[in-house]
Amino acid sequence: MVSKSDWNAFSVLVVDDEVGMQTILKKALSKQFGQVHTVGTIEDAEIIRQSHHLDLIILDINLPGQTGLEWQESIACDSRNYDVIFMTGYAELDTAIQALRLGAADFILKPFNLENMLQAVKRCMDRRLVERTNFALQREVEKNNPIEMIGNAEKTIELKQMVAQLAPSNAAVLIEGESGTGKELVARGLHQLSHRNGPFVPLNCGAIAPDLLESELFGHTSGAFTGAKKGREGLFRVANNGTLFLDEIGEMPIGMQSSLLRALEQKAIRPVGSEKEIPVDVRIVAATNRNLLKEVEKGNFRKDLFYRLNVLTVSLPALRERKADLACLTEHFSHMIAKEMGLKPIHWAHEDIAAMAQYDWPGNIRELKNMIERCILLGKPPVDHWSSLQGDTPLHQSCNQEQIINQEPTECTCMPEMDEYPDQWTLKEVEKKHIITVVDLHDGNKSAAARQLGVARKTLERKFKEWSEEIA
Repeated sequence: MVSKSDWNAFSVLVVDDEVGMQTILKKALSKQFGQVHTVGTIEDAEIIRQSHHLDLIILDINLPGQTGLEWQESIACDSRNYDVIFMTGYAELDTAIQALRLGAADFILKPFNLENMLQAVKRCMDRRLVERTNFALQREVEKNNPIEMIGNAEKTIELKQMVAQLAPSNAAVLIEGESGTGKELVARGLHQLSHRNGPFVPLNCGAIAPDLLESELFGHTSGAFTGAKKGREGLFRVANNGTLFLDEIGEMPIGMQSSLLRALEQKAIRPVGSEKEIPVDVRIVAATNRNLLKEVEKGNFRKDLFYRLNVLTVSLPALRERKADLACLTEHFSHMIAKEMGLKPIHWAHEDIAAMAQYDWPGNIRELKNMIERCILLGKPPVDHWSSLQGDTPLHQSCNQEQIINQEPTECTCMPEMDEYPDQWTLKEVEKKHIITVVDLHDGNKSAAARQLGVARKTLERKFKEWSEEIA
């Protein structure tokens, strides 16, 4: 028996002109559903449908006036997100066919055993539970694995264009780049833009024990080896019609490489312990932070597998090569991390961005994200964080801010405001600089800038007029 807690978020509508049937079903279903509505006419049913969210409708076909089938047919154009179980006292084949054509989840003949009705209801709600769980999981995956490539640096734009160009192909792709540069992000982007129907399945080849890697990829039959009590499909079959992402491919044992090559060449896999090959349609995207060509020369990587994977190549730039993206990345991670933690985004001053631009980020984007997370948790900006790590010698003291501004493009609209000013400035100078900065952030839109500053547009017009007269 299903407990009420399993279905307490679901609602059901019973439409039957027999009051006794309404009473029986309401009593039985109220033990499990959060809301149970009962009506005797299509007119009342339509009122409930329009004013309430419904997960299930139990509908009698033979009703006075408009029949249940006629009602469902009239609203078929709506984007219904509920299941329908039809009831009827007349076992006519044409009626059953019409009900199925209208998307009936089940068809119950009267009189019926209550347990049969509850089983039909359970089948519908089990499917809905799975749908809701999958939706929640998908949202969680999307939240933790965003595929948007942030930044407007020249190399970032070139990377976005290359991903869009290579995505429609079914050819294998090799992604090269230092650790932390976002290789899985690019792989997910390739999959999303490829329009392949199957899932994106990632695997870190260096994180699986060598003796388990074959089973992980190809699956195994029951009893194939000690401890294999049940069969397993393997990630190739899970990723069928989709994309299999093999991260750290350079860590794959040399013996396993030949099995992978055969699977790619034959487009088929053979589970461990099986004599039969299973055809698969999988696009391979591999990634490495090693120089695979040098690994081939050393004998650590098969040459034929290298050329099989290296059909298309994407080289990811290190963060030190795309510092123009620092402002956008910092703003993006700040809001994302703060939202996840339920905290306010950390305050970013111009000197923080300037200091970060002087650092080479050997850990790349992963290091940047971790640093931002620490700063938010500790409640201190990057300049103070680096100062405490380096014995009160802030990183930004050695940087030439004017040089940084001239070197790094500032087209990114998420560039933080310049709200740190020299101590010797007068209040009038600070006001002028702040107003101009806000106006620039809104691309010269003084109305938008005035709203952010909390003043009237006429006030800004007057200020700019005064400043122009001072120059004249």
